[in-house]
Amino acid sequence: MKILFAAAEIAPLTKVGGLADVVGSLPAELIRRGHDVRVIVPKYGFVDYTRYESRTVINSLVVFSLGQYRSIRVEQIEIEKVAVYLVSADVFALSNSVYGENEIEKFWVFCDCVVEALPYIGWQPAILHCHDWHTALIPLLVRRSRADYRSVFTIHNIKYQGGFDEQVLNRSDLARYWRAGIDGGPAIPWNFMAQGILWSTVVNSVSENFTREILTSEYGCGMQGILEFRKDSLYGIRNGLGGEEYAPATDKLIAANYSSDDISGKSINRREILKMAGWKATEVPIIGMIARLDEQKGMDIIIGAMPEILGSAKVRFVFLGRGKDYYEEALHELEVKYPESIRAFITYDNVKAHLLYAGADMFLMPSLWEPCGLGQMIAMRYGTVPVVRRTGGLADTVQNLDSDLSHGTGFVFKDYSAKALVFAVRKAVAAYGNKPAWEELIRRVMAEDFSWDDPAEKYEMLYKKALELDTNGAL
Repeated sequence: MKILFAAAEIAPLTKVGGLADVVGSLPAELIRRGHDVRVIVPKYGFVDYTRYESRTVINSLVVFSLGQYRSIRVEQIEIEKVAVYLVSADVFALSNSVYGENEIEKFWVFCDCVVEALPYIGWQPAILHCHDWHTALIPLLVRRSRADYRSVFTIHNIKYQGGFDEQVLNRSDLARYWRAGIDGGPAIPWNFMAQGILWSTVVNSVSENFTREILTSEYGCGMQGILEFRKDSLYGIRNGLGGEEYAPATDKLIAANYSSDDISGKSINRREILKMAGWKATEVPIIGMIARLDEQKGMDIIIGAMPEILGSAKVRFVFLGRGKDYYEEALHELEVKYPESIRAFITYDNVKAHLLYAGADMFLMPSLWEPCGLGQMIAMRYGTVPVVRRTGGLADTVQNLDSDLSHGTGFVFKDYSAKALVFAVRKAVAAYGNKPAWEELIRRVMAEDFSWDDPAEKYEMLYKKALELDTNGAL
């Protein structure tokens, strides 16, 4: 099959979050399985592209978008043997970041550019795989043009929907299509996400459990009615991990390599974490957390639980990440109050991240919601035992441990509360004292298969299903 991924970011070129990891790794796995897969992304002005050889695919094309005629170019580069199209336009060239500025215009123009450029790139996909709200207008634009493409729309984070006002819609030529063909359906909000859900051939989210959750008012973020309307075409496929970046046996960013056959190198990485944190070596367990610091990642209950945890358990926490000022300041205050128990690195440092995955004893992910989550899967690949809340993809990928640690892969709690988190951490700290069982647990979590093998096979089935469906009529 010929498949074109459309996305706002791709690792390692423009990585902001987990979306970039998926777009950077899933195409390679599909190519390995015999498919012709390419990616199309905006060419941002803040990115250095000089390390890539490029060739011009479209030298000049005029695209009408949001009331303006815009001149665009398309170049092609190669990232890890995957062909990547870069779309150049003024609105992308003036960007100082992928997100956070002029998002609606930037990604509306990108959607228009993708559809207008497709006939001229010299290669025609059968499937357009659109990722998150930034590309969610593409299925509608394709259906309007009656082009013979099938579309798959993947929801990575349903909270972010690309909302806009009537003024923006009136600048476009899409107003008359907004509810076309869905009489009797739900109310359609003015955002990109709703259009991706309504007009794509099939829809999926990035874990089976999260797909069930987003049909409810608690997790649907206002999209639950539209998702219910498309329920017969809604699927869940968990994300996978690429095989090379996160591999403790070959990782060049950690202090010592190791494998499930010989885990001795993990203790060397642990000592490096202690050194990095400025702590003396002890057998007190280390819990690491690498995350965007906001409410989604459970920061409220973490801050609320810390005094009780540290008052009743010998444990150390190392935090790595940036986020909202409130949470950054709260972690700094905790670090000052508990200098021997908490270290907060308010930054994103890839070397520190790899070291923390490799050297921590446990990995903390008490998310309020989590569509899939990559952190828990990366941690397990390094033999670092997850402490997670049972939500979204965390429920699909982490099985709660028995009291003797003989079955399961992590410490799982249900309620989103500081009390539940305290109980889970206490349980984990107590279990850490059983060294023989803990070492066996390390080997067991390292053996979990979070590769793209199974998800890629499911995406193949999803693409085939999309090709079988008739998209000429209304939804």
